[in-house]
Amino acid sequence: MGLHERRQREKESIRANILDAAFSLAKTEGWGALSIRKIADAIEYSAPVVYDYFENKEAILFDISLKGFNLLHKELVHARDQFETPEDQLTAIVDAYWNFAFKNKEYYQLMFGVGMQCCGKGQMKEEFSSFQDMLYDCTFEIVKKKGSNPESACHSSHALFSAVHGLISIMMMRNSDIPSTMNKTTLDETVSAFIKSL
Repeated sequence: MGLHERRQREKESIRANILDAAFSLAKTEGWGALSIRKIADAIEYSAPVVYDYFENKEAILFDISLKGFNLLHKELVHARDQFETPEDQLTAIVDAYWNFAFKNKEYYQLMFGVGMQCCGKGQMKEEFSSFQDMLYDCTFEIVKKKGSNPESACHSSHALFSAVHGLISIMMMRNSDIPSTMNKTTLDETVSAFIKSL
């Protein structure tokens, strides 16, 4: 391996270590407590080294959130592809989204700004709207099949997204006094009623 390749690998390794340390700190202390100084201490480098790789803390958060959106997208596609009808696909997509949120709480909080300021403003990428796009596609197909007005699909799918995200946010912020079974039952009933209403 040449000197250039070795240096490139070292740079990639340090960058990955910064992201891993930031995520690990967030899991133990929360996103709000994260700082460049804490990340530098965790990887045993000085703060200027971290700034060599990321402009600021928000740039680190953006990279981590992008990884989260990519993970979510893969799970949504996998869930959707298990079924053929748009009704079943819609239900599977919502279930996958729900499961992702609680299996990957730190990612979800960062990705959607639950309990903290959202990162990556003005830097939208295709992955960020994956869930909404899939909800719209399924809603449009259901509406078309039922012979309803296809122009309503956008508004309807946005309303469903708002309801699902709202339930998850409530549960994440108040998980000590709300039983998880009640929330999942509410989610299932919401999706079922949504499909019937189209």
